[in-house]
Amino acid sequence: MSRAARLALAGAAAAVVALVIGMIAGGRAFPRIIPGLPDSGAVVRWGLPLSKLLMDVAGLLTVGLLLMAAALLPNDKGVLGKPALHYVKAASWAALTWAGAAFLAIVFGVADSLGRTVPQIFTGAYLSSYATQTTQGVALTLVVLFGVAIALFSRGAITAGAAAGLLVLALVTLLPPPLTGHTSSSPNHDLATSAVSLHLLALALWVGGLIVLAAHALRREPQLDVAADRFSRMALWCYAGVGLSGVFSLVARLGAVSDLWTSDYGMIAVAKIVAFVLLGYVGYWHRQRTLVQLQAGRPHAFTRLAGGETLLMLATVGLAVALSRTPPPEFSIPADRAYELLGFPLPEEITLGNVFALWWFDLFFAAVAAALAGLYAVGVRRLRRRGDAWPWGRTASWFAGVAMLVFATQSGLARYAQVMFDVHMIEHMTLSMIVPIFLVLGGPVTLALRALKPAARKGDRGPREWITTILHSRFTKVVTHPVVATSIFIGSTYALYFTSLFESAMTEHLGHIWMTLHFLLSGCLFFWVIIGVDPGPNRLPYVGRLLMLFVTMPFHAFFGIALMMMGTVIASGWYEQLGRTWGDTLLQTQRDGGAIAWGFGEIPTLIVLLAIAVQWYKDDDRQARRADRRADRTGAGDPELDSYNAYLARLNRADKGE
Repeated sequence: MSRAARLALAGAAAAVVALVIGMIAGGRAFPRIIPGLPDSGAVVRWGLPLSKLLMDVAGLLTVGLLLMAAALLPNDKGVLGKPALHYVKAASWAALTWAGAAFLAIVFGVADSLGRTVPQIFTGAYLSSYATQTTQGVALTLVVLFGVAIALFSRGAITAGAAAGLLVLALVTLLPPPLTGHTSSSPNHDLATSAVSLHLLALALWVGGLIVLAAHALRREPQLDVAADRFSRMALWCYAGVGLSGVFSLVARLGAVSDLWTSDYGMIAVAKIVAFVLLGYVGYWHRQRTLVQLQAGRPHAFTRLAGGETLLMLATVGLAVALSRTPPPEFSIPADRAYELLGFPLPEEITLGNVFALWWFDLFFAAVAAALAGLYAVGVRRLRRRGDAWPWGRTASWFAGVAMLVFATQSGLARYAQVMFDVHMIEHMTLSMIVPIFLVLGGPVTLALRALKPAARKGDRGPREWITTILHSRFTKVVTHPVVATSIFIGSTYALYFTSLFESAMTEHLGHIWMTLHFLLSGCLFFWVIIGVDPGPNRLPYVGRLLMLFVTMPFHAFFGIALMMMGTVIASGWYEQLGRTWGDTLLQTQRDGGAIAWGFGEIPTLIVLLAIAVQWYKDDDRQARRADRRADRTGAGDPELDSYNAYLARLNRADKGE
């Protein structure tokens, strides 16, 4: 038996043992059976967590295999090498196992929820009803479908871009099941949802990448030093993300710090924290000792430590599955429907002071803002340390955009935007028509291309090469076409508010995140085409940019007028449940929101006109200076100017009769 196979068996044993210990500690292994109530039996009681454990491990393995192929191993001008192709093919089998385990989880989930044995659920329509009508069943069904899709498409993937696309799909597939468990029923479900999402994404890249890297080392595959170095740099960020999101996840579920040692849920969480600290120490040892030895051609210490770290990680995954089967401690919350929907009490009557005072922490957009500010600052600092200049105006514009993003998503404006339609429209217009203008004028892509170093290996793809590839991709060419960008910017607004999408997005926190993120991204795409200073595949002349702006803005005015003329309330089911008793009526706030949408377009139009005028002037000035330098260098004048002067000279001679 190979060393990689022995590691796989040991890892499986560690995960199962940790699961069993966690189930016993959480009281889920041997629950009290109440006479007269249905009981699904020991097979279902243990089959459900074991199938979920297999599902989680197969998902992590799929992510790790695709990560190794797409990013950790070098490639030749985007074409995967032989080891990377092997990992993509292995990802196909891992994804198929992932889908199969999700189907088993559906079967055991039905039996567990109905208190029936497995044979009994196949006698009726229980399975189809659970898979299509319950949130947990739908989530698992998505895993089955996406897992099969990844398995099929992985068979023909031969480029790094294809492997990266499959990696993104695999990360998305991880999210549905955990977000429909304890997370959705947490009192602070907004924080819990964002925390679990970030936690899972960072954990999947970290754990999945390490499992495959350890197997790569045990099989003595080539380019281990390159893969290990790249993984080490990524793992540091993943470790920080897992730690911070884990803390916020516990804060959302625990009523007091004492719950950590007074509840079964808290004690299992403490065990996870201990394992997390140990993994951090092992990672530190990697960076200080074993990576140095690996670069020197001595991989044995790295291989042994990576194998041990993999076992500890898989044991932690087992604890996580046991934790998902353990209910969090109960604590009292206000018996208020608005609190259940919003995750916070209905705010007091809106005033300017309350808008600036009632801040609300949104983890997702706080992380987005921190990443945008931090990465930009690092890029500017790297350029200045190298002696290169970077325009201060672009820096100021970028951080002004980030500051407005923070205010729109973290302040009282974000609270009232969920309660009042007119305030929501202010947030919408700010995120889609003000913040993007300042962000695109910051030139983040140009900064990244100048600050990042080319890949160390010729033909390989580092971060700089990936940015260049994305800029020149067919997808970017399509979405940045003026017609497409304008259609997304305008059409999505009409589709959101004049269908049931808006109410659905307000009801679910993930839907609210996607809606808010769409406002920001669609605005950035539209204004990047008009006033973006970064290189792009579709660059309009300045007259075309003005035309695109003037054609687009009236549609926002028409949208606002349509809202003002409506006689029915949009998303009335959402707003009526909140029970707001102060302020204007629902219909009046909707009409006020329409007036805001109608008049708000004047502000971004003025800013964009000024930006286009400045860019046009600077472009003409650069062309003039370029022509002067060319004339000084060659001794020849400007051909157009010389032709015009000759024309004037001929007219002068004709007047004199020469």
